[in-house]
Amino acid sequence: MPYINVRITDEGVTKEQKQAIIAGCTQLMVDVLNKNPATTFVVIDEVSTDNWGIGFDQVTELRKPR
Repeated sequence: MPYINVRITDEGVTKEQKQAIIAGCTQLMVDVLNKNPATTFVVIDEVSTDNWGIGFDQVTELRKPR
């Protein structure tokens, strides 16, 4: 029973894109590990760019035009 947690920044990901992520992750488990898609769980967490850091900076700051 795979549980897959995908974390992305909350920057306008559409419902259709999320569905594609869910389908793709599930298919990967089917193809690689022969898992049953009916018992494969995919959870997408959207994280504010203020709460996501790279190095010493928030992603919000890193994405600002320079």
